[in-house]
Amino acid sequence: MLLSININNYTLVETLEIEFSGGTTAITGETGAGKSLVLDALGMALGDRADTGTIRHGKDRAEITATFDIKGLEEASEWLESNDYNADDQCILRRLYTIEGRSRGYINGQSCTMQQLQQLGEMLTDIHSQHEHQSLLRRETHRKLLDDYADTTDLAVQVSTCYRQWHSAHKKLSSLMERSDELIARKDLLSFQVNELQQLDLAPTSLAKLELEQQTLANADQILVESQSVLAICDQTEGFNVRDGLNRALSTLAGLKHKPEALSNAEELLQSGLIQIEEATSEIESYVDRFEADPQRLQLVEEQLAVIFQLARKHRVNAEQLAETLTLLEQELQSLQDGGESIDALQQQLDALATAYEASAKKLSAIREKASKTMASEINQQLQKLSMEGAELLVQLTALNEGEYRASGFEEVEFVIATNPGQPHKPLAKIASGGELSRVSLAIQVVAAAHSKIPTLVFDEVDVGIGGSTADIVGQLLKTLGDRGQVISVTHQPQVAAHAHHHYRASKVVDTQSAASLMTPLSQQERIEELARMLGGATVTDQTLSHATELLSLAAAG
Repeated sequence: MLLSININNYTLVETLEIEFSGGTTAITGETGAGKSLVLDALGMALGDRADTGTIRHGKDRAEITATFDIKGLEEASEWLESNDYNADDQCILRRLYTIEGRSRGYINGQSCTMQQLQQLGEMLTDIHSQHEHQSLLRRETHRKLLDDYADTTDLAVQVSTCYRQWHSAHKKLSSLMERSDELIARKDLLSFQVNELQQLDLAPTSLAKLELEQQTLANADQILVESQSVLAICDQTEGFNVRDGLNRALSTLAGLKHKPEALSNAEELLQSGLIQIEEATSEIESYVDRFEADPQRLQLVEEQLAVIFQLARKHRVNAEQLAETLTLLEQELQSLQDGGESIDALQQQLDALATAYEASAKKLSAIREKASKTMASEINQQLQKLSMEGAELLVQLTALNEGEYRASGFEEVEFVIATNPGQPHKPLAKIASGGELSRVSLAIQVVAAAHSKIPTLVFDEVDVGIGGSTADIVGQLLKTLGDRGQVISVTHQPQVAAHAHHHYRASKVVDTQSAASLMTPLSQQERIEELARMLGGATVTDQTLSHATELLSLAAAG
């Protein structure tokens, strides 16, 4: 419940403090600017966009503070605790903004963002304005009003969340499915390429071995001739060869007595050389015995090399990089094969999300269906009180096409009305009379407010276009709402103001130097005078005073 508003350096106000009590408080006055002062300042405290033009002339900043009693308001207390703000019985919202455009907000003395002010403010105050009937021409407003009435806001958010999750998965799956033909073709190509390279059985050293074998086979005759020549030099030439020469040298040195050290060393080296010559000869003989010139093998090796270099050109890599290319192609092929499994998994996920969405949406539809009838009945009762006896409003639910999903659920919600018996029900936008639309809007707002959990309800000139006995009914309705909570009503109708529990008069004082707005709480006698002014205009007569006294007495008795 709103306890007070402190306003400093705001428009025509230097310093102003307004205290509120429970019940219904009427705010009247001669100027619209003065009456809207409270609501505009309250909006600033609740996080509205700052307008530097509202800073009092000559001042560099404005400051508004609103104090609320939140005792028993669990939602607000839980929000304060979850956001690490002190949660006492009172909550103080403070807004400060400067002529340079800087703006700061505070909750219970701690700094906060404008979004946090707005979030908390929505739990503390619900403002209904004279322009609200314009929003009633939109279907989304009708759906929100019905969900608020049925207390299904959380369920509606859950439905919207399920829809977004389903829609995201559906979009992803559709994209994959659209690419399925392309992916299948790519997978077939990769399978062929991988198989083609795997048949080469390429190891890191395969190419080097094949090239060496090709060179060896291609030069087989020369290799055999040169090998025989080397054998002859080392071991087979008659008369002299390397091995015989070494043996004779060793025999000569072995026959020497008293050999110097140098000759002994030379003898050892020659002995070692002889051993190596014999080993080399043996190695060459063994190789020559095993070696065969194989034209068929040479043709096969050259064909393998030709395939390797052809594939290298095909894949635009060096022949040495084919093994690495095979690895990359195998990895891509595996990812595409896994992609098929991903499609199946995504389809399962989509089905699960659809099931969750349908369960929530069906539950929401059932609650909406039941609430639509009771809400329409209550609104029609208010319409009867507002002198629209023949009118009938329906909260119409129109089911979507089978299988169609929307974030708002399975149905469209629209308020339709027949203003006279026997006429078809039409959308609110088709109501010709502005006065009728105002009354319909008021009836809806009263029903919505009666089911609101927000402790403070503000009505800003919702009685525009209404007068006489109908205005009296409006006053009674607002008084009834005030009996169960706190209502602040800015009004220009004396019949409405008369039903208030408390009464403020907005006024403007002007002198040659300055102007100032005032908000004055009225005593019983002052209320009579204000009502008389509202009834009779600038000139207050004994007759208008008498009428005002009677009006106030009848309102109190009712």
